[in-house]
Amino acid sequence: MKKIMNLLAIGAVSSALIACSQSEQTNTSAAAAAPAGVTEQTILQPGGEWPSIGRTYDEQRHSPLNAINTDNVGNMGLAWYADLPTKRGVEATPLMYDGKLFLSLPWGQAMAFDAKTGQTLWHFDPQVDKAYSRYACCDVVNRGMALWGSNAYVASIDGRLHALDQATGKTMWEVDTKIANHTYTITGAPRVVNGLVIIGNGGAEMGARGYVTAYDSATGEQKWRFFTVPGNPADGFESPELEMAAKTWNGEWWKHGGGGTAWDAFAFDPETDMLYIGVGNGSTWNRKVRSPDGGDNLFVSSIVAVKADTGEYVWHYQTTPGDHWDYTATQHLILADMDVEGEQRKIIMQAPKNGFFYVLDRVTGELLSADNYMPITWATHVDMETGRPVENPMARASSMEFQVVPGPSGAHNWHPMTYNPDTGLTYIPAMANSALYIDDHRIADRKVVWNIHYNAEAVVFLPDEIPFEQRAPIADMVASAVLIARDPKTNQEVWRIPQGYYSSGGLLSTSGNLLFQGDLDGDFRAYNATNGEELWSYPTQGGIMAAPMTYEIDGEQYVAVAQGWGGESGLPFGVISGPKNMFNISRLMVFKLDGKGELPVIPSKEEVLADVDLPHGSPESVAEGKILYGQYCVFCHGGNAVSAGLIPDLRYGLANTYAAWEAIVHKGGLGANGMPGWEGFMSLEETMAIRDYVRHETKLGAERGERRIVRGD
Repeated sequence: MKKIMNLLAIGAVSSALIACSQSEQTNTSAAAAAPAGVTEQTILQPGGEWPSIGRTYDEQRHSPLNAINTDNVGNMGLAWYADLPTKRGVEATPLMYDGKLFLSLPWGQAMAFDAKTGQTLWHFDPQVDKAYSRYACCDVVNRGMALWGSNAYVASIDGRLHALDQATGKTMWEVDTKIANHTYTITGAPRVVNGLVIIGNGGAEMGARGYVTAYDSATGEQKWRFFTVPGNPADGFESPELEMAAKTWNGEWWKHGGGGTAWDAFAFDPETDMLYIGVGNGSTWNRKVRSPDGGDNLFVSSIVAVKADTGEYVWHYQTTPGDHWDYTATQHLILADMDVEGEQRKIIMQAPKNGFFYVLDRVTGELLSADNYMPITWATHVDMETGRPVENPMARASSMEFQVVPGPSGAHNWHPMTYNPDTGLTYIPAMANSALYIDDHRIADRKVVWNIHYNAEAVVFLPDEIPFEQRAPIADMVASAVLIARDPKTNQEVWRIPQGYYSSGGLLSTSGNLLFQGDLDGDFRAYNATNGEELWSYPTQGGIMAAPMTYEIDGEQYVAVAQGWGGESGLPFGVISGPKNMFNISRLMVFKLDGKGELPVIPSKEEVLADVDLPHGSPESVAEGKILYGQYCVFCHGGNAVSAGLIPDLRYGLANTYAAWEAIVHKGGLGANGMPGWEGFMSLEETMAIRDYVRHETKLGAERGERRIVRGD
């Protein structure tokens, strides 16, 4: 098995750092001017509603509701469900306000439902050009919406921010957040504070420079923008902090974009009026390319605190100086007040990709504790005197002999954790994975930056000789989920539960002493928050990634979760997830005590992979096609050309004819379905080399007896 581990790369390939906030103490005039509907007070004290992505500004994702509790959760059943108009990954947590549930979908679609009956109230489609998917490193997912006044806010994958009327879904205003001639994406949820809509962007894997922007919630007018990494010094610096940050870079980093995209995590403290931002990885991943002589590369992989009204820098803490492994710090940020070593502290906590759990003073940025919550090989510990990780000297060696743990999927990715003030514990949906990194400047020169550290054989490839039947057990062995309960006061683990494949979904805790979570194997579960005992489960027929939420209406408590497998966990890993027969079913499910609803029966059939008597190309063409496939195709269509099921498996028919391959892959004949054409990026000869490689893998898969389960009529 060591040989398999060493041959497997498990990974997910994966102005203003800003957030605006409204402080009751410092912005009473702005609060007084807030329109009717959702206000700062609504988010600070939401009662039985869930008006913001983390429920409240502290992002604890904890509800005080306790009508459903450890004594009666076994009686919980389905109240209603709604099918969603998508077949891509669903990562959003619903919002609930004034009797309505609001949910965002892939591409930046949004829907509203009656929270009690499930009746669809409206559906918004931003009409994204589906060919834009080529710029989305990790699926066209969306993680949520924001509410303020009478508006709902959602961002689309093509970088537009939309203000919608909560009652009708009608567009009130729209703004393009992108810098001209740049292909940024947005997958994260906006936040609204001080009447300003805060949004970050994605795209570091495509050479982006990160920033966060604040927009007037009523008009869409840009109020400020904070860049997270410095640009070309010849153009001047936008702030003194960026001039300072530039001293930690060298070479011509701006030509590679720099990275530092703030694509998910934000939190706000109204008492200090500070906004906290999680900053992403460098661009390129490989520091030797973007900053050849080393350096910390601020503010890559950092937590940054800014003044919410202006975006002015206050402090930062860098979790991974000189990030080299895609160790973003964009994972969930949680605020809490607690006693730490006998002193009451206002803390911020995070479990980023790099495997360490951090607790900091959120007023000063002082590091209070740091300890690894999952096994790691890239570092040994964090030096509490300097606050810096002590790296393993081999971690940057780019040697095929050294296995980096965690891999770029991280020890914890975007899946939200939760903090329960009743138990005093933080719960982390963690995962085990690893990767092998090498320097390959051929790939760097081709401007595809997410593969810079993988070898040219790309992401998530298994040796051809491994039988199809053995791949599912390998999946659980090398890419498995773990649910961890940790005490942030002591930074010690309290309990952990091994789970299934890759990563289970995001988390919700309640004052019923419950912890709710879905998983990719198709179960929605409730645990005892004190000891981790499983108390209830419900078979959902397909994978769940998103975090649940709970709300109360007419005196009755409901628990809601959006379902739909995909994202970076569901696209490239077909070679190991395929044998597990994992499925995407996109729906919204709502549960309550004594719910009597039932999910529909979904028919399925088995299809065996068959090779046809066609030429498979010369060995040279197949080899070149494999490299190109690793650059342009692997993240959606999977390693070894084995799809995980969300995106068509190219081996089942498409590669059979030259004409179809040219029309679809080269010319973009299925662009409306999200399959962009690659004309202009590759020559026709290169496109056909990829076909030769896919034909080669078709033959090998047929010889292995591969098959798949197809669901639906």
